[in-house]
Amino acid sequence: MERRPTIIEDNISVLKQGVELIEHIGDGLYANARPPFVNHGIGSHFRHCIDFYNSFLSSLETGRINYLHRKRDPLVEVNPSLAVFEIDAIIEKLGCLSPNDMQRPVQVILEDSSGPLCASSWSCSSMMRELQSLLSHTIHHYAIIALALRLQGFEPSADFGVAPSTLEFWKQTA
Repeated sequence: MERRPTIIEDNISVLKQGVELIEHIGDGLYANARPPFVNHGIGSHFRHCIDFYNSFLSSLETGRINYLHRKRDPLVEVNPSLAVFEIDAIIEKLGCLSPNDMQRPVQVILEDSSGPLCASSWSCSSMMRELQSLLSHTIHHYAIIALALRLQGFEPSADFGVAPSTLEFWKQTA
């Protein structure tokens, strides 16, 4: 059997971290928002990451990833079981990607595009580059989640919201 590329394994690993955290904290902390430090529950950050992965995965046939057209399902923000279901489905789909898929070219439109869509709105990328971006994006949202949880008195694991390369560096320098 062909070995999965590291970028896929890293994405799956980080997504599994999210599932473990969601299952550990329960419904209350998942949807809780306590202003002024937290304006949205951590569920909104998980939903945002889920939306990005689903945008990526929905483009596999077309080769056009439109991060502007995300589902933004508010139920995912307040229902941890639904978030876990969505993340598990993403993990399964990522696991089906092959090493050959990584170099496939894709066209991408980013979430911060403000003007009308036109041909110049799209950028060239590859499946691998988008997976690298998704990994970084998710880790940064996980870091926000970790901070929000700490502000609410819950301490996530020390490696939650930390890039795999940083974890490896910590291991080598310990």
